[in-house]
Formats: sequence, structure tokens, C-alpha cells
Amino acid sequence: MDRTARHSETRYGNRPTMKDVAARAGVGLKTVSRVVNSEPGVTPDTERRVQEAIDALGFRRNDSARVLRKGRTASIGLVLEDLADPFYGPLSRAVEEVARAHGALLINGSSAEDPEREQELVLALCARRVDGLIVIPAGDDHRYLEPEIKAGIATVFVDRPAGHVDVDMVLSDSFGGAREGVAHLIAHGHRRIGFIGDQPRIHTATERLRGYHTAMRDAGITVEDGWVSLGSTEPERVRAAAEEMLSGPEPVTAVFAGNNRVTVTAVRVIAARERPVALVGFDDIELADLLGITVISQDAAAVGRTAAEHLFRRLDGADHPTARVELPTTLIPRGSGELPPA
Repeated sequence: MDRTARHSETRYGNRPTMKDVAARAGVGLKTVSRVVNSEPGVTPDTERRVQEAIDALGFRRNDSARVLRKGRTASIGLVLEDLADPFYGPLSRAVEEVARAHGALLINGSSAEDPEREQELVLALCARRVDGLIVIPAGDDHRYLEPEIKAGIATVFVDRPAGHVDVDMVLSDSFGGAREGVAHLIAHGHRRIGFIGDQPRIHTATERLRGYHTAMRDAGITVEDGWVSLGSTEPERVRAAAEEMLSGPEPVTAVFAGNNRVTVTAVRVIAARERPVALVGFDDIELADLLGITVISQDAAAVGRTAAEHLFRRLDGADHPTARVELPTTLIPRGSGELPPA
């Protein structure tokens, strides 16, 4: 074998073992194990020699063996819709903080709003023996998780309900938030209010649409077909929907945007028009305070923290009936939602 091959073999794949540490320190394997696992029964001088050997060799404890002994990996999985979505940043960070407080590692991934990819990712995390799962679902049938739940993997669904499985859920009040946002526009004189939302198969989209219809009905306003548009949140689709609502002899005078991505595109469309249009968006967006955008704000960090706390209570043995927690939203008036009809 040439020198390069020997260097590569030494550098990759040949991790030092406790046997190597024991040989270098001149002690037995049990002594090394006691030092590595912070167990009593080792003199200070011996512990120092073992630690010096560990540092010199770059030894790291093999947690896989501990998993086999204890049946816990001290890790949890978080399946998000889209890692790039600003809503999921504070949610993920809150989950990670709770996990860290419990001595657990967080592993996360994105389903990209694809039910098949969601299932593939969830089962891959289960195969790696995570102790628990927090899932923001893309699909609406989660019976594939039943064997994993029965096997003891604690599971909490977030933002959207689970389909056909009985697990804890932590949601925001999408219905109540949308109803409040639309009622706010009505209170400022608007009767022709457009709604642009996400795809109708998504629970939050249908709940926010339901809130819109309820607020309009409560005010005695009949919704015209051209005032509602559900579909992809891609800018091209949202732009087309907004421009259609804002055109013609009787355009809408206000828009309720069903999520943060819709709001961003709606802001751009409205900014390019001469006539002022009122806007309320569901979810806060970056620079909304500077741009004066009125929003219905979800506390993403509270959602993540609550979900993680429920998960670790389950992992600690809580056996109460499954919980459905619905956190309130907050209307933040900043100017765009308070404009009167033109």
C-alpha cells in the first residue's frame, strides 16, 4: 500500500476505541469506561492519564452502544414544510432550545409540501431511532405512522392536524385570526374584500378562508366569486389573482392575504397601483413594521416551544388523553389595514 493510501486509511474510518485509550493510558477497559461515563471509582491521577490519552487520540464516546443499552437516542426529529419560510425559523429555534434543555439533539428536514417526501423523511427519522417527532404535515393521511407510534415514538403535530392518527396537536387559531383580520377591514369601511390563499387541501388555508367567509357573513356581505382565489403561493399565481381582483369596473378595495408569501407579492402588486388598496396579511413578514403592513401575527416560537414541551412530557411518561392546543393570534395594526375605501 502506498503512503497516500495509508494516510487516507488512518484519517478516515479508523476511529480510536476505548481499547486504544486503555493501551495508551496503561489501564483496563473498565477504568476507561468509568472515566468516559463519569462514573466513580477512579483516582484523580488515573483519571488524568486516561483523559490525556483521550485528548491525544481524539477519542469520542460511541453513543450507538448506549442507545442499545438504554433504548433512547436523546434525539428528536422535526419535519417542516419549508426551511426557507420565515415562520419556521423561530419555531425550529424554540424546539431546539427545549430539546437542548432536555439534553437531546434536534434533527430537522423539509417536506417541501410533498406528502410522499414527508412520509419518506418521517420514516427515515424513525429508522434512525429518534425518540420523538414533531411534524408539520404536508399530507392528510398519517396512518403510516401507526406502527411507529405503537412502538413508542412520541409524536406531536404542529400547525395542521394529523390525519387518521390520534396524537397531540399544537395549532394557531387560523379561523379566528382570519375572521378578526377581515372584520378589521370591514370596520374601516370596506365591503369589497378579496381573499388570496394557499392551496385548498391545506388545513390552514381552508380555516383562514372559513374565517373570511364568517366575517363577511356576519357583516351581511355577499361574497362574489371573483373575490376569492386559492392555489399555489408562487408569485406569478398570486400576482395574477391580485391584479384580476383589483381590475375592472368594480374592483375590490381591500385584500386579505392568507399567508406571508402571499402578503409579499400582494404588497408589490398594490405598490404599483395608483389607487390605494387596504391590506391585511396573515403571518408577519420582514420589514412589515417599516412598510406599515397590518398583519395577523402568529407566535411561531410559542407554537414550537409548546409542541416540544408536550413531546418531552410524553417522553417522560405522561399518559393523559391526546391534547389539541390552539394558540391565539394577534392583530397588529400598522396602517395598511386601516386605509378607507378609495
